[in-house]
Amino acid sequence: MGKYIGKEFSRVDGVAKVTGAAPYAAEFHVPGTAHGYLVMSRIAKGTITKIDTAAAEKSPGVVRVFTHKNTPKFAHPEKYKSFKALQSPEIVFNAQPIAVVVAETFEEARAAANLVEATYRREDPSTDFFGRVEEAEQAPDSPFSGKSVQTTGDAEQAMSSAEITFEAEYTIPAEHHNPMEPHAAVAYWKNGKLKIFDKSQDVYTVRSNLAAALGVPEDDVHVVSPYVGGAFGCSIRTNYYPFLTAMMARELKRPVKLVYTRRQMFTGHGYRPFTHQKIQLGAKKTGELISIIHEAANNTSTVEKWNDSTTRFTRHIYACPNMKTIQRLVKTDLPTPCAMRAPGAVSGMFALESALDELSYKLDMDPLELRLKNYAEVDPANGKPYSTKALRECYRRGAEKFGWDKRQPIPRSMREGNELIGYGMSTGIWYAFQQPATVKVVLKADGTAQLTSATSDIGPGTYTVMTIIAAEYLGIAPEKISFGLGDTQMPKAPVQGGSWTTASVGSAVHGAAMKLKSRLLSLAQKDKDSPLQGLGPDEVVLLDGRLQNRKQTSNGVSIVGILKAEGMDSMTEVHKETPSKIREDYQLLAHGAQFVEVRVDEQLGMVRVSRAVEATACGKIMNPKTSHSQEMGGVVWGIGMALTEHTEVDDRFGRIMNPSLADYHVPCCADVRKVDTDFIEEDDRVVNPLGVKGMGELGMVGIPAAISNAVYHATGKRIRHLPMTPDKVLKA
Repeated sequence: MGKYIGKEFSRVDGVAKVTGAAPYAAEFHVPGTAHGYLVMSRIAKGTITKIDTAAAEKSPGVVRVFTHKNTPKFAHPEKYKSFKALQSPEIVFNAQPIAVVVAETFEEARAAANLVEATYRREDPSTDFFGRVEEAEQAPDSPFSGKSVQTTGDAEQAMSSAEITFEAEYTIPAEHHNPMEPHAAVAYWKNGKLKIFDKSQDVYTVRSNLAAALGVPEDDVHVVSPYVGGAFGCSIRTNYYPFLTAMMARELKRPVKLVYTRRQMFTGHGYRPFTHQKIQLGAKKTGELISIIHEAANNTSTVEKWNDSTTRFTRHIYACPNMKTIQRLVKTDLPTPCAMRAPGAVSGMFALESALDELSYKLDMDPLELRLKNYAEVDPANGKPYSTKALRECYRRGAEKFGWDKRQPIPRSMREGNELIGYGMSTGIWYAFQQPATVKVVLKADGTAQLTSATSDIGPGTYTVMTIIAAEYLGIAPEKISFGLGDTQMPKAPVQGGSWTTASVGSAVHGAAMKLKSRLLSLAQKDKDSPLQGLGPDEVVLLDGRLQNRKQTSNGVSIVGILKAEGMDSMTEVHKETPSKIREDYQLLAHGAQFVEVRVDEQLGMVRVSRAVEATACGKIMNPKTSHSQEMGGVVWGIGMALTEHTEVDDRFGRIMNPSLADYHVPCCADVRKVDTDFIEEDDRVVNPLGVKGMGELGMVGIPAAISNAVYHATGKRIRHLPMTPDKVLKA
């Protein structure tokens, strides 16, 4: 543990957020802004034969109505990968934008939007996954392998000879992100250059996509996104509204703001796709796995292929000599899915961890014992050693904190009053990613430092963790450090996704600090009487505003003094950090164990998660306070996925039927009881200079399976199709 790293630290942007001082995309005020309002299609498939905008154009305050007839075409459509709005009369999903009304006020635009009338040539939509599953096509099991079918050994032959076999199918419905902040953009042009305030997890990709769509150089597009009110995947890609907003601002020669309504958010970006999985397990009577066959298929749209990579982690977690995984896609007349927290992993592990739990009952073996019996000491898929793997300790500490030894093994054997009590557990897994990232650090002679990098902060606390890392390695108090992000005029950083931001941008902060330390040492050693004479960069440390001898901290010089002696107002370092080659020799994963208690009212079918314990091994913990929040948030998402969340689609019309927070049920405070998190820190010298692994996705991965397993333990009834709503529980 360092001076700042590993200590409880409150968010540096916390006051700005709770007082309303932090500006989100729709809150940037540009004089003369007009307001856009989307008009959505009423069919899911077909063609617009006529669109009547006359009444809307005469409505009070209306500036213009944009449709496919008067919207400029994309300059380079091949470079803009996402859905392109108002480019043709073709309808490919229900509630697709068919027009945008621009007026002086939001209210005038909304009123006029109701006056736009469209006539369609309708076609029958196909949104039922199982109606098209026979047409499923194979897809890569991950972005890294490029293979749809992965094999180790001979899984079919081993399955046929297994002493114990188990087989089951599991489904997960489409689910929507529903962040607190709706998607929005404000755009204006000046001297032929665009500035746009957007809700984004990747400002540089928005910039490149808008430049391609609008036919302008990338340097003429300035994207700003300093605060994001929740996203976790739905703002990774460039959604269709930034183009519409920028296009309308250019056509009208004035600023334009476009904000989704809550209903529009259900087709304005992607969602976790519908997923169907089939798992086969073969084992010895003593519990050792000898074969795993995992087949998965998810829905995608008819205009774009989206692969959730559901099977990608199955091959990395248990010591099984024979494995086969298959990934497929099913085209449906729905919008294209997108990444949603722990994409693929949480879905795939729901099936695998549920199946393993079911196998444990068939073997009459404790579910935890079965996992320990199949614990992998090296990666089963490629034989590589893990850089670090403290999963065994996660199992031990999690079970101890939870009180797993008090579990009665027979289902329906634990009860309190009218409630059946169930214990369930699962395993979580995620990659320890790192991406290239660049940071600019300005060390000032007044004792402060300014850092900038075009990363994002969708909620996990990027502002705070970068401040902590900078304070630790620059030797400056956190209150004297400012960190700026979310702006394409800042150095390039990767998208905030994949749980790689701290590993990537944080490592760049560390690298910049090391370079500054070396430069300061060279300046200090100009003084022949310097107490640092003869020392190398590794022998000194920046601490408490001083450059000091690492072993004799009384010997040192002031950072401010060094700069002033050279007549320098500041010292600047722009550093790009890239992943080391040594990473390629190891399997780099973060792990966790989840233990859950549920209470089930068998008369009402109500399930509530009364306790959850997460034990997580994800390298070094930068800030325990926000890390706990991340893991607790993962539990909440897992509760929603397991018990409440389901995007309902009426397949007759291809229409989402519950596009509101009144009808799409996310967990509320009453659904979340006691959540206990525990971090087993790993000393990982391989993953990156900071030794950190991602935790944002990891905290959710095993939760739905643990809840499902607990429900079975409580009731003796297995529900393999999420969410486990009261009607399903009662029917079981």
